[in-house]
Amino acid sequence: MSPTPSRLTALDALHRSLGATMTDFAGWDMPLRYGSERDEHNAVRTQAGLFDLSHMGEITVTGAQAVDLLNFALVGNIGSVGVGRARYTMICRADGGILDDLIVYRLAETTYMVVANAGNAQIVLDALTERAAGFDAEVRDDRDAYALIAVQGPNSPAIVKSVTDADLDGLKYYAGLPGTVAGVEALIARTGYTGEDGFELFVAPADAEKLWRALTDAGAEYGLVPCGLSCRDTLRLEAGMPLYGHELTTELTPFDAGLGRVVKFEKTSHGDDFVGHDALAAAAERAETAPPRKLVGLIAEGRRVPRAGMSVVADGRVIGEITSGAPSPTLGKPIAIAYVDPSHATPGTTGVGVDIRGTHEPYEVVALPFYKRQK
Repeated sequence: MSPTPSRLTALDALHRSLGATMTDFAGWDMPLRYGSERDEHNAVRTQAGLFDLSHMGEITVTGAQAVDLLNFALVGNIGSVGVGRARYTMICRADGGILDDLIVYRLAETTYMVVANAGNAQIVLDALTERAAGFDAEVRDDRDAYALIAVQGPNSPAIVKSVTDADLDGLKYYAGLPGTVAGVEALIARTGYTGEDGFELFVAPADAEKLWRALTDAGAEYGLVPCGLSCRDTLRLEAGMPLYGHELTTELTPFDAGLGRVVKFEKTSHGDDFVGHDALAAAAERAETAPPRKLVGLIAEGRRVPRAGMSVVADGRVIGEITSGAPSPTLGKPIAIAYVDPSHATPGTTGVGVDIRGTHEPYEVVALPFYKRQK
């Protein structure tokens, strides 16, 4: 059998014309970098970056019982999300394992958009469809209805303001509003995955290239550069944001991942009847009495870069595992996120190292995130 060809975003030809290095990501051909990933990273931290995120999975849930379905299917309280607002949440298996982390936007009174990670979009779609049985609600696969372009960085408000008359000043973090950007109809969301202020713009695929070019022109005086997935990963790593398949997996519950706060046992509906409730209640109790390994930050004392799967060691024994690691352009040192035993999770703990090809490289334990923007 020949391999399934990668899916292409509406901006594929444009990325190639810009000289992007392309890579397969979750079945999509995506730009990894356009030039220097360090320069792209630093542009987002100091000026602005432009991302194609059209590989993300949009699923629309509508109907009189849409909120009841989402409260049953997800771990968060979607009933308390107002129209025009968004919420970070998760979808779990019956055993509490994390299927994916999500953002849910409430677009109208009975219309919600669930945005899943590219690699899990079909899994989330299938789970929501299955869990919709018995609810007066429709689950619709809208992955082909949207392209997604993000502008991230301290100059992003000025750039987007220059091409829209939407009220960006009144748009709060984790909120979205419909508007016109550079003559293109868009859902303008103040969300992102970089640790910086920014906007994610959901548009029709046919409008994506027009919007990208308009933002590029508007951003020229603000230092805007196109950015690939490589710097997106180092940006989210510095910001301490979890990545599915690394910090989050089906083997972990939200409580194992230190994200128990997203689980709402008391909801306006289906409070004791959401998928995974009993397993998650048990996980919450375990986390109180016998804390699992904790997610911490590690900063290298040397120059060797840790990678996912490497062992964290102390006193000659393995005390944890790296989930993500990379050089940090902002800190100028290698950094990592790791799950470690609670006895070694306190910031400032000494004697901790990472086993890099047989050598125990010294690392400092720090609280996450590594980087937090000045507001």
